[in-house]
Amino acid sequence: MTTAPPNFLKFEVIGKVQGVFFRKYTQGKAKELGLHGWVMNTAAGTVVGEATGSKQKLDVFARWLREEGSPKSKVLEAKLSFENRSPSEIAFRSFDIRK
Repeated sequence: MTTAPPNFLKFEVIGKVQGVFFRKYTQGKAKELGLHGWVMNTAAGTVVGEATGSKQKLDVFARWLREEGSPKSKVLEAKLSFENRSPSEIAFRSFDIRK
């Protein structure tokens, strides 16, 4: 039995990622890739979120989170967790910035 490729990504980005428009750029990259989900700041100074889409697009997005981010950010670490979820478990219709 073949396992379906991941279609869901949970992430936490650590470093200088607040006050540098990281969420806005993350939303822009996700929309560019056609991903749905959300992103938000945490009280701990990190940025967390979830994204859904094809494995190929999630890989590009994950690489962007790890290696690029917003122009003034400094990513020290990106914790990434890929999963395969059924469509009924995914209710995102856009990519939102949560407060």
